[in-house]
Amino acid sequence: MHASVCDTIADLVQNAIEAGASRVELEVYTGPDTVKVRVADNGKGMDQAKLAKAVDPFYSEAGKHDHRRVGLGLPLLYQTAEAVNGSVDIQSAPGKGTTVGFVFDARHLDTPPLGDLPATVLGLMTFSGAYDLVLTRRTPTDSYALSRSELIETLGDLETAGNLILARDYLKAQEAELA
Repeated sequence: MHASVCDTIADLVQNAIEAGASRVELEVYTGPDTVKVRVADNGKGMDQAKLAKAVDPFYSEAGKHDHRRVGLGLPLLYQTAEAVNGSVDIQSAPGKGTTVGFVFDARHLDTPPLGDLPATVLGLMTFSGAYDLVLTRRTPTDSYALSRSELIETLGDLETAGNLILARDYLKAQEAELA
């Protein structure tokens, strides 16, 4: 089981970027009863046979990770969902992309904490490549949205320390206003 929901989010978004997605949509909802996450990408996608392998903990796509023979991201997600009365839904099609959604019971004792969403999202936005990561963050009473392309347009880049600090502070302020 991952230590936090953000660990799962990082795994799913990184997979989307590695699958060649030019656009990754991340939706995160937290309420008193529910944690809902959806990661949708327009990457290479998978057919049903490859999707079945992707949920096997002893399978990892050849060439994806040097010297690694297992892929635990999706199996750990399924394990967590089962443990906390949650659910997982994966839709994928070759050439069209993949959508992974999961719901956890926020009241369950074993539901992982959300984690540091601003740090996780900012870390994912600093991966190199030509992609946009679009975050939509919601609670029962408020929401905000942000995209990698907007941050780069505003700041100029996400590589210099000063710009990273500004982006981090902005994300933290958005999260603080949700409380």
